[in-house]
Amino acid sequence: MSSADAQELDFWSYIELAKRRLGEEFGFPHPQATELLMTLNRASSVVTYDLESVTHRPRGRSWAAFRLMLTIWIVGPAEPRRIAALSGMTRAAVSNLVKVLVAEGVVDRSRGEGDGRSALLSLTEAGEREMRNVFSEHNEREAAWTDALTEVEQRLLVMLLNKLIAGSHGFDARDKS
Repeated sequence: MSSADAQELDFWSYIELAKRRLGEEFGFPHPQATELLMTLNRASSVVTYDLESVTHRPRGRSWAAFRLMLTIWIVGPAEPRRIAALSGMTRAAVSNLVKVLVAEGVVDRSRGEGDGRSALLSLTEAGEREMRNVFSEHNEREAAWTDALTEVEQRLLVMLLNKLIAGSHGFDARDKS
């Protein structure tokens, strides 16, 4: 393919090219799997970038900070390792973000009831107020994204994604948590 031809590709024609070349020309046996996961990754990236750039960055927050604060807001006080597992973040990422969010006064880190080394993360009053305000806008943006699908299609997509995730246990997939 020439560089001029490559300039003409959009995402969907790129996917079609990938399926054809990987399957027919290079002989890989699972081009449909590649298409599915490339599309899933692209959808996730596009939605995440939009939510972060429209809703969170203007407020001075990253997507990761929002996810961490949302998880604490939903579950209440919890240990960092539990917040990491539920939010899909690494423990190190949670630890680094917590330092910043504590300094900004939106997250509180207190001693856990366990062995003295454990900690509990919770939102401060300022953090609670911020989440109530930001989530309203965030949820409207989520609705705008999902309006492209009927309610039945939304439920079906969730079901299929859950099935994809559950199937990962059959081959020892790695997870951040």
